[in-house]
Amino acid sequence: MATRAHRSSLGSEDGFTLIELLVVILIIGILAAIAIPSFLNQKSKASDAAAKELAHSAQVAAETIATDNGGSYTLVTPTLLNTYETTIQLNSGNNNAFIANPGGASGTATSYTVTATSTNGDTYTIQRAANGTITRTCLNSGSNTGCPSTHSW
Repeated sequence: MATRAHRSSLGSEDGFTLIELLVVILIIGILAAIAIPSFLNQKSKASDAAAKELAHSAQVAAETIATDNGGSYTLVTPTLLNTYETTIQLNSGNNNAFIANPGGASGTATSYTVTATSTNGDTYTIQRAANGTITRTCLNSGSNTGCPSTHSW
């Protein structure tokens, strides 16, 4: 009789039913459907924030160039910006924002323009006019970006 009781206890294994497992998988799927778009949007915002910071670093470097050259911005180029601030990346790569070389920065005796491009293609521009006015603009390159349209930032 002891053998028979032992066999019946082996046959009654407890576990999850198929319905319970399907419900858990459904809940995980719903949570993933909510979380993934939020994550992608945050990644785009981080990319744009890096480009904004790069544009600001280029602005500081352009002001330093002018200080070293009697107030003239004529020497402002991406290459010289990189010489003054080595963290300014000049070409796309390594998943970082960059100042395009050539074309990402230029200057005259009294004004300059620096433009940083984020990894999602948005561009952030800082312009100093001859009268000293600073203008910041952003140009959207597509959807899912931190720059919803052309505007100041």
